[in-house]
Amino acid sequence: AKGLQKLKWYCQMCQKQCRDENGYQCHIRSESHLRQMDLLKESPSMYMQGYSKQFHDDFIKLLSRRWGTKRVHANLVYQEYISDRHHIHMNGTIWDTLTDFVKHLGREGTCAVDETPKGWFISWIDNSPKALARQEAILKKERAEKDEEERARRLIEEQIERAQKEADNPGLDEEKFTELKRSNEEDKIKLNISLVKSESSVSSSTVKTDSSTTTPSTNGYTHTSISFNKPTSQKMSLSALAKKSGSLNIILDEMARKKRMEDTNENGNKRKDDQRDQKYREKYKRSYDRESKRARRY
Repeated sequence: AKGLQKLKWYCQMCQKQCRDENGYQCHIRSESHLRQMDLLKESPSMYMQGYSKQFHDDFIKLLSRRWGTKRVHANLVYQEYISDRHHIHMNGTIWDTLTDFVKHLGREGTCAVDETPKGWFISWIDNSPKALARQEAILKKERAEKDEEERARRLIEEQIERAQKEADNPGLDEEKFTELKRSNEEDKIKLNISLVKSESSVSSSTVKTDSSTTTPSTNGYTHTSISFNKPTSQKMSLSALAKKSGSLNIILDEMARKKRMEDTNENGNKRKDDQRDQKYREKYKRSYDRESKRARRY
């Protein structure tokens, strides 16, 4: 017979569907059916357990893929399951009715079942490793959020308590500023300020800059000449001269940098700027060396 017929006219051992009662009676008296029944008599538990396991697995597979973990009526799942013509029929399993099968699913923990006036409802329980890991991550996140809320609540409570204490004792934590009062006006105020001494102090003879003149040149650059006064006492020490030289080098670098910034346009070449900068430095260095030699003669 084609299509779905009544369940009571279906033979699970022969996997044959009959149209009516007459056809079913003819089938159970046939030689092929009798041979299948002889095999069933030899090991009935093996066939029953095999059919029951296959029915259980197919039913749970349909429930998990079609509805997931949603709550659904058990009869709705069963009607979709038997829509396949070659499904395992319930009369070949260890369960007599759909209610017995649903109760079995609830006892083994595969599904969460509940009975209502409209019938039995089931929802699949996902116990796969991925689902368990996902649930664990969700629980950790919820615990972290609860801990954060608890810390925020404690902080707010502490702030409220602190505000209440300050309201009860308004002058407890306030800083008091007092005026400096001296018993004797003639006493000196001493400040202990420790300074790092230099390795060699500058002698009484110092180099003083009279003036620095800047003269424009024909090529667009300016020349700065620095003149020094003649020392009035003994010769300048080498360490002081080195210190002056370092300071002058800083000044020369700054002047060269400013000059380069003024002369370099947006489309200028960086390499030419570096060469011009080096040229300025050498020029100022020669000028400084001449002045230094002149200062050492005295």
